[in-house]
Amino acid sequence: MKLHIKNGRVIDPANGVDAVQDLFIVDGKIAALGVAPQGFTADQSIDASGLVVAPGLVDLSARLREPGYEYKATLESELQAAMQGGVTTLVCPPDTDPVLDEPGLVEMLKHRARIVDQANVHPLGALTVGLKGQALTEMAELTEAGCIGFAQAEEPILDTNVLLRAMQYAKTFDYTVWLRPQDAHIGRGGVAHAGPLASRLGLSGVPVMSETIALHTIFELMRSTGARVHLCRISSAAGLDLIRAAKKEGLNLTVDVGVHHLHLTDADIGFFDSNARLTPPLRSQRDRDAIRAALVDGTVDAICSDHTPVDDDEKLLPFGEASPGATGLELLLALTLKWAQDQPHGAQDAQGALALALGKVTCEAARIAGLPAGTLGVGAAADVVLFDPAARWLVDGKALASQGKHTPFLGYELAGQVRATVVRGRVAYQR
Repeated sequence: MKLHIKNGRVIDPANGVDAVQDLFIVDGKIAALGVAPQGFTADQSIDASGLVVAPGLVDLSARLREPGYEYKATLESELQAAMQGGVTTLVCPPDTDPVLDEPGLVEMLKHRARIVDQANVHPLGALTVGLKGQALTEMAELTEAGCIGFAQAEEPILDTNVLLRAMQYAKTFDYTVWLRPQDAHIGRGGVAHAGPLASRLGLSGVPVMSETIALHTIFELMRSTGARVHLCRISSAAGLDLIRAAKKEGLNLTVDVGVHHLHLTDADIGFFDSNARLTPPLRSQRDRDAIRAALVDGTVDAICSDHTPVDDDEKLLPFGEASPGATGLELLLALTLKWAQDQPHGAQDAQGALALALGKVTCEAARIAGLPAGTLGVGAAADVVLFDPAARWLVDGKALASQGKHTPFLGYELAGQVRATVVRGRVAYQR
């Protein structure tokens, strides 16, 4: 299969490319940019005039809900949502049912994803058996089955000795430990950011120190073990200050934030809007602004969708009783572009902001996951998204491909619409 994408503005942050030129794909690989390879005759052409041609997005946290939660979503529905969102590579947390703590379960998920044959699916294995924080999993066997790292999802480890042993083992075999920093006790059962708004609404709070106490512990264990850690969905300014210092110290550390936290604050809970019930909770405007700044200065390496589809039975409830989570695969690109557009800049800086933003959801995310993705370099896998950065669209739950229809951005008008998604050289979605 030979594909010619012509007249598009090619932006490849990994290689510093930002120019109007043609892209040539042969047998699922990028064959050339600019000038066609010798003897190239296209089987299919796409005119990308007025569109941006970029690497397919790499999402570091997308719950596909299989196995075990098919009533919330299926691989078919969520991978179709990924295609419509321009996401070609997905990293899946291990909190399925059963938990991804055995090689057979990982192999089954990978097999199901191959059958659906859309986005590239890469699971994280459970760090402890059943995510119970007691016995370590067989990390070597899980890696052979296809896991790219090990995580506890939203389940903190009560016994610090267990986390110490996990990090020692991971260091020995050069595995990455993915952790969302949260203290196991402080803020347990909380549903909103501990602040004046939660107090006025009578909602139980999750204080910022739940994140910072956990970060102090993780950093001490990293100093002791030398393990490589990826911190997931940081939510606070105080946490970012600690991370900035830890990176300056030289700890082997990467960081992502959820795209919702780039734009929203606890004030967006409004009158108990359960669509804004997220984990970690939406925090103050100061925290939101600190996250935005940390993306610019490099403290935060990547943006993820934190895609967590929730069905009506678990979402259409009083705020404190609703399940946390929101759909995000189809919003990741537009919300990332919105962050870039919101940066104060002139016309020249706008180009740099767009490239920076795309890097956070392509090559930087791929680097964290250790995957050969997020680039349009010659020889790379031909995973490509074509989008119109100016096209505006309304976020309507009924129009989302994801089985999860709930997002705090319902009713928002966003700029940036995917026109086509190419996976391994095949046009998997075209609008």
